[in-house]
Amino acid sequence: MTLSTSTRAPGLVRRRVVAGVVAGFLGMGAALGSGLLTAASAADPTTVSGIVLGVGANETQRIVSWYSSADTAQKIQLAPTAELVNGEFPASAVSFDAVGAANTSTTGFNRHATISNLRENTAYSYRVGAEGSWSPAYAFRTQDFEGDYDFLFFGDPQIGSSGDRLKDQAGWEETLKVATAANPNAELLVSAGDHVESANDEGQWTSFLAPDQLRQVPLVATIGNHDVGGKSYEQHHFTPNTDRSAQYYSGDQATRSGGDYWFIHKDVLFIDLNSNSYVNPADGSAGGDAAHVAYVTDVIKKHGSEAKWKVLVYHHSIYSPASHATDSDNKQRREDFTTAFSNLGVDMVLQGHDHSYSRSYSIKNGQKENPAEKPGAPEVYPGPGGVIYVTANSASGSKYYDIKKPDDSGTGIRGNGPDPLDPAKYWYNSSQNQEHVRSYVKVQVRGDKLVLANVRSGTCAAPNAAVEKGLSCVNTPDGQPVGSVTDKVTVHPYHGDGQAIQVNVPNPAPGEFGWTIDGYNGLVDLGTAQERNGTYFEATGKINPILVSDSRRSLAPWSISASVGDFSDADKTFSGSYLGWTPYVLDAGAGAEAGAAVLSSLDDQGKGLSVSSGLGAAVQGHPRGGAKLGADLDLKIPDSIAKGSYRTTLTITALSS
Repeated sequence: MTLSTSTRAPGLVRRRVVAGVVAGFLGMGAALGSGLLTAASAADPTTVSGIVLGVGANETQRIVSWYSSADTAQKIQLAPTAELVNGEFPASAVSFDAVGAANTSTTGFNRHATISNLRENTAYSYRVGAEGSWSPAYAFRTQDFEGDYDFLFFGDPQIGSSGDRLKDQAGWEETLKVATAANPNAELLVSAGDHVESANDEGQWTSFLAPDQLRQVPLVATIGNHDVGGKSYEQHHFTPNTDRSAQYYSGDQATRSGGDYWFIHKDVLFIDLNSNSYVNPADGSAGGDAAHVAYVTDVIKKHGSEAKWKVLVYHHSIYSPASHATDSDNKQRREDFTTAFSNLGVDMVLQGHDHSYSRSYSIKNGQKENPAEKPGAPEVYPGPGGVIYVTANSASGSKYYDIKKPDDSGTGIRGNGPDPLDPAKYWYNSSQNQEHVRSYVKVQVRGDKLVLANVRSGTCAAPNAAVEKGLSCVNTPDGQPVGSVTDKVTVHPYHGDGQAIQVNVPNPAPGEFGWTIDGYNGLVDLGTAQERNGTYFEATGKINPILVSDSRRSLAPWSISASVGDFSDADKTFSGSYLGWTPYVLDAGAGAEAGAAVLSSLDDQGKGLSVSSGLGAAVQGHPRGGAKLGADLDLKIPDSIAKGSYRTTLTITALSS
């Protein structure tokens, strides 16, 4: 009797594991609805508005804030955009419960929730609300959690300050549209504060939140003096790692907004301060500036080593070119802040308030660090303690302040005297600009430098509310179009007295797990069965060896198993349970351990290889590498089986995390 069996590999089987990296792609956001909230009757569905995507504590988080017409249980629902079908969220979508309270400046309620455990390079869709009353879906995209990136910095939109809220809104929307279109991979939108003219005017807040970019790219919200007179700022912007102790506020506890907060995004430690709270210059009473310095010191002490760059953000510019540069409170902050910032190794300070653009010289301890640094230098090399201070111009065109001439107060820490190298400017500013056109600041974060540019987002033409209402404009659109740059500088870090050595380590190759048959996948011929003791037939042989390779960094467990069906010859059959095997490892590697021997059912009345049985496996944490697995086959069948040439198929299965 001639019996045979064949092995069949359906092709190379691989399951790939990628550590923390998933393919990225973009989705489109829907439009923001609603204006002012009104109380909902019992029969009305809950409506949501004012949705804004805020920054989280790190790259894996986002905080979403919104308003609600009813005090109901609400949440964020999130899913990878690729998993939505016809706009519908899948059953696998995850939810994050929201918290909130009644609004204090309007009817309705505020909510926020934190999205966590985001993956790199992934497009996500989200919506807020509850079953039956969901908001439209919006989308955002994460990028690589390490390495270079860009963020965009925007000065005082101050919606409503021109006297025409909708014109101000149009300019703000146009700046965000222009800036994000020119920089589609920008990862953060950083605010200098003064989002609105009147802190509790919800119409102005609706206009500020109108651009869809505020639901697509995380906003780093900063509180300005026009935002601080009520709770609307806090209700619209919930921020991470925030200390809301009294010393970080200004005004009555029942109505004030504020707090200092910090977060890390890739190689930058951001610290955002409520500069509305500052030391009382009349009596030097504690709080304010001293508390801010203590906060910055504590955060840098605990987290400064986790990032390459330290960037502070607050509203009141202490080095700017217009009228606020001579304010007594800003002069006081120069004394309170600058030496501390130098000692703490701060690299850059981003400010607003003065509605004009300026970039300081490298400032150390409140003085120009290098007297020879040239005005408008395109390359700057701050020494230890050198800090660059930047003031952003209006991003909406609602209000501009004109650059002021120096006075006779000198070049001391409080002085606003002329620059010896450019007497038309205050001594501390390297570059400044005011054309009465909208602009924004682009910051490129690189491993060995920061590159900063002030970019025009408009011209004299509308939308430009202040100019539309009669303010002059000195921009020349032909030579200074949208997207052109008024100032650009590369800031090189201080590396001490020796040479700095840097290496960029990319994400590791994910590796893969797979198996294939060693050599030609031919027939495994067991030959002619031999009769044993006049009671059964036996045939033996070996499978073609299986090669296993595992280069994954996860070192996840793996296993190879196999089973056979019935042996058949035309209409004659017998059970595959009569086939047994003894696995072994031919070439050790990848943590391979041989599976247990399986007896023919003729020996133990079991099921033999008619059920899946292990050929080899490795446990979690095994070394990477390759192995070769083999097995001796042992077929024992009753002598009652009819003569014939029987075949079956050995089906091999690989499992891996």
